[in-house]
Amino acid sequence: MGGKPARYKGTYAKPPRFSPPDMDNSFTDRHWQSADGLTLHFREYGSAGDRPPVICLHGLTRNTRDFEDLAPHIAKQGWHVLVPSMRGRGDSDYAEESDSYQVGTYTLDLLALLDAEKIDSFVSIGTSMGGLMTLALAALQPGRIAGALLNDIGPVLETAGLDAIKSYIGQGRSFPTWMHAARALEEVHGAAFPGFGTEDWIAMAKRTLTLCNNGRIAFDYDMKIAEPIMAADEAAVPPDLWPAFDVLAAKPLALLRGELSQLLSAQAFEEMRRRAPEAIAATVPQVGHAPTLDEPEARTVVDELLARCA
Repeated sequence: MGGKPARYKGTYAKPPRFSPPDMDNSFTDRHWQSADGLTLHFREYGSAGDRPPVICLHGLTRNTRDFEDLAPHIAKQGWHVLVPSMRGRGDSDYAEESDSYQVGTYTLDLLALLDAEKIDSFVSIGTSMGGLMTLALAALQPGRIAGALLNDIGPVLETAGLDAIKSYIGQGRSFPTWMHAARALEEVHGAAFPGFGTEDWIAMAKRTLTLCNNGRIAFDYDMKIAEPIMAADEAAVPPDLWPAFDVLAAKPLALLRGELSQLLSAQAFEEMRRRAPEAIAATVPQVGHAPTLDEPEARTVVDELLARCA
Protein backbone atom coordinates (compact mmCIF):
# COMPACT_ATOMS: atom_id res chain seq x y z
CA MET A 1 0.00 0.00 0.00
CA GLY A 2 1.27 3.43 -0.87
CA GLY A 3 1.86 6.19 1.61
CA LYS A 4 2.77 9.81 1.81
CA PRO A 5 6.27 10.65 3.09
CA ALA A 6 6.27 12.36 6.47
CA ARG A 7 8.08 15.37 5.06
CA TYR A 8 4.94 16.27 3.10
CA LYS A 9 2.55 16.23 6.01
CA GLY A 10 1.77 19.71 7.22
CA THR A 11 -0.68 22.55 7.33
CA TYR A 12 -1.26 25.65 5.29
CA ALA A 13 -2.77 29.01 6.06
CA LYS A 14 -5.41 30.31 3.69
CA PRO A 15 -4.79 33.94 2.72
CA PRO A 16 -7.48 36.40 3.83
CA ARG A 17 -8.30 37.49 0.29
CA PHE A 18 -9.79 34.06 -0.41
CA SER A 19 -12.00 34.05 2.70
CA PRO A 20 -14.75 36.62 2.20
CA PRO A 21 -16.76 36.99 5.42
CA ASP A 22 -20.13 36.32 3.77
CA MET A 23 -19.16 32.93 2.34
CA ASP A 24 -19.37 29.62 4.19
CA ASN A 25 -16.20 27.76 3.22
CA SER A 26 -16.88 24.78 5.49
CA PHE A 27 -16.27 21.28 4.21
CA THR A 28 -15.86 17.74 5.50
CA ASP A 29 -12.67 15.76 4.89
CA ARG A 30 -13.49 12.28 3.63
CA HIS A 31 -11.69 9.34 2.02
CA TRP A 32 -12.17 6.47 -0.40
CA GLN A 33 -10.14 3.45 -1.47
CA SER A 34 -8.57 2.80 -4.85
CA ALA A 35 -8.62 -0.67 -6.41
CA ASP A 36 -4.92 -1.10 -5.55
CA GLY A 37 -5.35 -0.20 -1.89
CA LEU A 38 -4.54 3.51 -1.68
CA THR A 39 -6.46 5.77 0.66
CA LEU A 40 -7.49 8.84 -1.29
CA HIS A 41 -8.84 12.11 0.07
CA PHE A 42 -11.70 14.36 -0.96
CA ARG A 43 -13.48 17.38 0.42
CA GLU A 44 -17.26 17.37 0.62
CA TYR A 45 -19.25 20.61 0.51
CA GLY A 46 -23.00 20.67 1.08
CA SER A 47 -25.11 17.52 1.12
CA ALA A 48 -26.69 15.18 -1.39
CA GLY A 49 -29.98 16.25 -2.94
CA ASP A 50 -32.14 15.56 -5.98
CA ARG A 51 -29.61 17.00 -8.43
CA PRO A 52 -26.45 15.19 -9.48
CA PRO A 53 -23.40 16.27 -7.48
CA VAL A 54 -20.65 18.45 -8.88
CA ILE A 55 -17.15 16.96 -8.85
CA CYS A 56 -14.19 19.31 -9.33
CA LEU A 57 -11.12 17.67 -10.84
CA HIS A 58 -7.76 19.41 -10.53
CA GLY A 59 -4.75 19.69 -12.81
CA LEU A 60 -1.54 17.68 -12.96
CA THR A 61 0.39 19.06 -9.96
CA ARG A 62 -2.57 20.41 -8.01
CA ASN A 63 -4.98 19.23 -5.29
CA THR A 64 -8.31 19.98 -3.59
CA ARG A 65 -7.21 23.47 -2.55
CA ASP A 66 -7.43 24.66 -6.16
CA PHE A 67 -11.20 24.79 -5.68
CA GLU A 68 -11.36 26.24 -2.17
CA ASP A 69 -13.16 29.33 -3.52
CA LEU A 70 -15.17 27.75 -6.32
CA ALA A 71 -16.54 24.77 -4.36
CA PRO A 72 -18.28 26.86 -1.65
CA HIS A 73 -19.56 29.20 -4.35
CA ILE A 74 -21.24 26.22 -6.03
CA ALA A 75 -22.44 24.68 -2.75
CA LYS A 76 -24.04 27.98 -1.77
CA GLN A 77 -26.34 27.51 -4.77
CA GLY A 78 -27.61 24.25 -3.31
CA TRP A 79 -25.29 21.80 -5.05
CA HIS A 80 -23.52 18.86 -3.44
CA VAL A 81 -19.81 19.27 -4.28
CA LEU A 82 -16.98 16.73 -4.05
CA VAL A 83 -13.37 17.76 -4.59
CA PRO A 84 -10.88 14.88 -4.70
CA SER A 85 -7.11 14.97 -4.56
CA MET A 86 -5.97 12.30 -6.98
CA ARG A 87 -3.32 9.77 -5.97
CA GLY A 88 0.05 11.35 -5.26
CA ARG A 89 -1.40 14.76 -4.44
CA GLY A 90 -2.44 16.62 -1.31
CA ASP A 91 -3.65 14.30 1.47
CA SER A 92 -4.08 11.28 -0.81
CA ASP A 93 -1.64 8.38 -0.62
CA TYR A 94 1.35 8.23 -2.91
CA ALA A 95 1.59 5.21 -5.22
CA GLU A 96 4.45 2.77 -4.79
CA GLU A 97 4.93 2.49 -8.56
CA SER A 98 5.12 5.63 -10.67
CA ASP A 99 3.56 3.94 -13.71
CA SER A 100 0.14 4.29 -12.07
CA TYR A 101 0.42 8.06 -12.41
CA GLN A 102 -1.53 8.30 -15.65
CA VAL A 103 -4.96 9.47 -16.75
CA GLY A 104 -6.30 5.93 -17.15
CA THR A 105 -5.57 5.07 -13.51
CA TYR A 106 -6.87 8.41 -12.23
CA THR A 107 -10.11 7.75 -14.11
CA LEU A 108 -10.43 4.32 -12.48
CA ASP A 109 -9.84 5.98 -9.10
CA LEU A 110 -12.64 8.41 -9.92
CA LEU A 111 -14.95 5.53 -10.81
CA ALA A 112 -14.12 3.95 -7.44
CA LEU A 113 -15.19 7.20 -5.76
CA LEU A 114 -18.45 7.26 -7.72
CA ASP A 115 -19.18 3.67 -6.76
CA ALA A 116 -18.27 4.23 -3.10
CA GLU A 117 -20.57 7.25 -2.89
CA LYS A 118 -23.30 5.57 -4.99
CA ILE A 119 -23.19 8.36 -7.57
CA ASP A 120 -24.93 7.43 -10.82
CA SER A 121 -24.03 10.65 -12.64
CA PHE A 122 -22.35 13.97 -11.88
CA VAL A 123 -21.42 17.34 -13.30
CA SER A 124 -17.68 17.43 -13.97
CA ILE A 125 -15.59 20.56 -13.68
CA GLY A 126 -12.22 19.52 -15.03
CA THR A 127 -9.12 21.68 -15.19
CA SER A 128 -6.35 20.43 -17.49
CA MET A 129 -5.70 16.83 -16.33
CA GLY A 130 -9.15 16.84 -14.75
CA GLY A 131 -10.59 17.62 -18.17
CA LEU A 132 -8.68 14.71 -19.70
CA MET A 133 -10.17 12.48 -16.99
CA THR A 134 -13.60 13.78 -17.98
CA LEU A 135 -12.93 12.90 -21.62
CA ALA A 136 -11.67 9.46 -20.62
CA LEU A 137 -14.79 8.81 -18.56
CA ALA A 138 -16.97 9.99 -21.44
CA ALA A 139 -15.36 7.25 -23.54
CA LEU A 140 -15.70 4.58 -20.84
CA GLN A 141 -19.04 5.31 -19.17
CA PRO A 142 -20.72 8.27 -20.85
CA GLY A 143 -23.88 7.90 -18.78
CA ARG A 144 -22.00 8.91 -15.62
CA ILE A 145 -21.55 12.47 -16.88
CA ALA A 146 -24.56 14.78 -16.57
CA GLY A 147 -22.67 17.83 -17.78
CA ALA A 148 -19.10 19.07 -18.00
CA LEU A 149 -16.78 22.04 -18.04
CA LEU A 150 -13.44 21.62 -19.78
CA ASN A 151 -11.01 24.23 -18.45
CA ASP A 152 -8.17 24.98 -20.89
CA ILE A 153 -8.04 21.44 -22.18
CA GLY A 154 -9.32 19.60 -25.23
CA PRO A 155 -8.70 16.72 -27.63
CA VAL A 156 -5.59 18.41 -29.10
CA LEU A 157 -2.66 19.47 -26.90
CA GLU A 158 0.11 21.74 -28.15
CA THR A 159 3.74 20.63 -27.92
CA ALA A 160 4.79 24.03 -26.53
CA GLY A 161 2.44 23.62 -23.59
CA LEU A 162 3.55 20.06 -22.90
CA ASP A 163 7.20 21.12 -23.04
CA ALA A 164 6.49 23.92 -20.57
CA ILE A 165 5.02 21.40 -18.12
CA LYS A 166 8.04 19.12 -18.52
CA SER A 167 10.34 22.03 -17.72
CA TYR A 168 9.13 22.34 -14.12
CA ILE A 169 7.35 19.16 -13.02
CA GLY A 170 9.02 16.85 -10.52
CA GLN A 171 11.94 19.06 -9.52
CA GLY A 172 11.34 18.69 -5.79
CA ARG A 173 12.33 22.21 -4.74
CA SER A 174 11.57 23.56 -1.26
CA PHE A 175 11.58 27.06 0.22
CA PRO A 176 12.08 28.73 3.61
CA THR A 177 9.07 31.09 3.43
CA TRP A 178 5.81 31.52 1.54
CA MET A 179 7.25 34.61 -0.13
CA HIS A 180 10.15 32.57 -1.51
CA ALA A 181 7.67 29.97 -2.77
CA ALA A 182 5.50 32.66 -4.36
CA ARG A 183 8.47 34.19 -6.16
CA ALA A 184 9.48 30.78 -7.48
CA LEU A 185 5.99 30.25 -8.89
CA GLU A 186 6.09 33.68 -10.49
CA GLU A 187 9.40 32.83 -12.18
CA VAL A 188 7.85 29.76 -13.78
CA HIS A 189 4.26 30.88 -14.41
CA GLY A 190 4.55 34.65 -14.65
CA ALA A 191 3.89 34.71 -18.40
CA ALA A 192 0.63 32.82 -17.86
CA PHE A 193 -0.64 35.23 -15.21
CA PRO A 194 0.71 38.69 -16.09
CA GLY A 195 -1.93 40.40 -14.00
CA PHE A 196 -1.02 38.65 -10.76
CA GLY A 197 0.30 40.69 -7.85
CA THR A 198 2.18 39.51 -4.78
CA GLU A 199 -0.97 38.46 -2.92
CA ASP A 200 -2.10 36.36 -5.87
CA TRP A 201 1.22 34.51 -6.05
CA ILE A 202 1.17 33.85 -2.30
CA ALA A 203 -2.39 32.55 -2.63
CA MET A 204 -1.32 30.24 -5.46
CA ALA A 205 1.65 29.06 -3.41
CA LYS A 206 -0.60 28.14 -0.50
CA ARG A 207 -2.81 26.12 -2.82
CA THR A 208 0.06 24.36 -4.57
CA LEU A 209 2.64 23.81 -1.82
CA THR A 210 2.52 22.67 1.79
CA LEU A 211 4.35 23.35 5.05
CA CYS A 212 6.38 20.27 5.91
CA ASN A 213 7.35 18.85 9.27
CA ASN A 214 10.90 20.11 8.83
CA GLY A 215 9.68 23.71 8.48
CA ARG A 216 10.35 23.89 4.75
CA ILE A 217 7.65 24.61 2.16
CA ALA A 218 7.47 22.06 -0.66
CA PHE A 219 5.24 21.15 -3.57
CA ASP A 220 2.29 19.08 -2.40
CA TYR A 221 2.65 16.17 -4.81
CA ASP A 222 4.76 13.07 -5.32
CA MET A 223 7.72 13.97 -7.51
CA LYS A 224 7.32 10.59 -9.22
CA ILE A 225 4.24 11.82 -11.10
CA ALA A 226 6.76 13.29 -13.57
CA GLU A 227 8.29 9.92 -14.48
CA PRO A 228 5.60 8.63 -16.89
CA ILE A 229 5.47 12.03 -18.60
CA MET A 230 9.23 12.20 -19.06
CA ALA A 231 9.36 8.59 -20.27
CA ALA A 232 6.57 9.00 -22.82
CA ASP A 233 7.51 8.33 -26.43
CA GLU A 234 7.17 11.67 -28.19
CA ALA A 235 6.89 9.88 -31.53
CA ALA A 236 3.87 7.87 -30.38
CA VAL A 237 0.53 8.74 -31.94
CA PRO A 238 -1.67 10.36 -29.26
CA PRO A 239 -5.11 8.83 -28.69
CA ASP A 240 -7.99 10.29 -30.67
CA LEU A 241 -10.07 12.13 -28.09
CA TRP A 242 -12.52 13.68 -30.53
CA PRO A 243 -15.06 10.84 -30.23
CA ALA A 244 -15.12 11.34 -26.45
CA PHE A 245 -15.49 15.08 -26.96
CA ASP A 246 -18.44 14.45 -29.30
CA VAL A 247 -20.10 12.48 -26.47
CA LEU A 248 -19.76 15.51 -24.21
CA ALA A 249 -21.03 17.79 -26.97
CA ALA A 250 -24.42 16.09 -26.69
CA LYS A 251 -24.65 17.02 -23.00
CA PRO A 252 -24.68 20.37 -21.18
CA LEU A 253 -21.12 21.52 -21.88
CA ALA A 254 -18.96 24.53 -21.11
CA LEU A 255 -15.61 25.32 -22.70
CA LEU A 256 -13.01 27.68 -21.26
CA ARG A 257 -9.66 28.76 -22.67
CA GLY A 258 -7.04 31.07 -21.26
CA GLU A 259 -6.24 33.72 -23.85
CA LEU A 260 -2.50 33.14 -23.39
CA SER A 261 -2.68 29.35 -23.18
CA GLN A 262 0.20 27.38 -24.73
CA LEU A 263 -1.55 24.05 -24.18
CA LEU A 264 -4.92 24.64 -25.88
CA SER A 265 -4.56 26.59 -29.10
CA ALA A 266 -7.11 29.08 -30.38
CA GLN A 267 -7.53 26.87 -33.45
CA ALA A 268 -8.32 23.76 -31.40
CA PHE A 269 -10.71 25.79 -29.25
CA GLU A 270 -12.56 27.00 -32.33
CA GLU A 271 -12.86 23.43 -33.59
CA MET A 272 -14.30 22.40 -30.22
CA ARG A 273 -16.84 25.21 -30.51
CA ARG A 274 -17.70 24.14 -34.05
CA ARG A 275 -18.28 20.54 -32.99
CA ALA A 276 -20.29 21.60 -29.92
CA PRO A 277 -22.37 24.55 -31.16
CA GLU A 278 -24.67 24.45 -28.13
CA ALA A 279 -21.81 24.64 -25.64
CA ILE A 280 -21.21 27.66 -23.46
CA ALA A 281 -17.78 28.97 -24.45
CA ALA A 282 -15.57 31.80 -23.25
CA THR A 283 -11.97 32.95 -23.33
CA VAL A 284 -10.51 34.31 -20.11
CA PRO A 285 -8.47 37.40 -21.03
CA GLN A 286 -4.82 37.85 -20.02
CA VAL A 287 -4.56 34.35 -18.53
CA GLY A 288 -2.59 31.35 -19.74
CA HIS A 289 -2.74 27.74 -18.61
CA ALA A 290 -4.95 27.37 -16.76
CA PRO A 291 -7.64 29.80 -15.57
CA THR A 292 -8.12 29.49 -11.82
CA LEU A 293 -11.93 29.53 -12.21
CA ASP A 294 -12.00 32.45 -9.80
CA GLU A 295 -12.01 34.94 -12.69
CA PRO A 296 -15.37 36.70 -13.29
CA GLU A 297 -15.57 35.33 -16.85
CA ALA A 298 -15.00 31.80 -15.58
CA ARG A 299 -17.54 32.12 -12.77
CA THR A 300 -20.16 33.27 -15.26
CA VAL A 301 -19.55 30.17 -17.38
CA VAL A 302 -19.72 27.88 -14.33
CA ASP A 303 -23.00 29.41 -13.21
CA GLU A 304 -24.50 29.16 -16.71
CA LEU A 305 -23.50 25.50 -16.96
CA LEU A 306 -25.02 24.66 -13.58
CA ALA A 307 -28.24 26.44 -14.56
CA ARG A 308 -28.46 24.12 -17.57
CA CYS A 309 -27.77 21.08 -15.41
CA ALA A 310 -30.21 21.96 -12.62
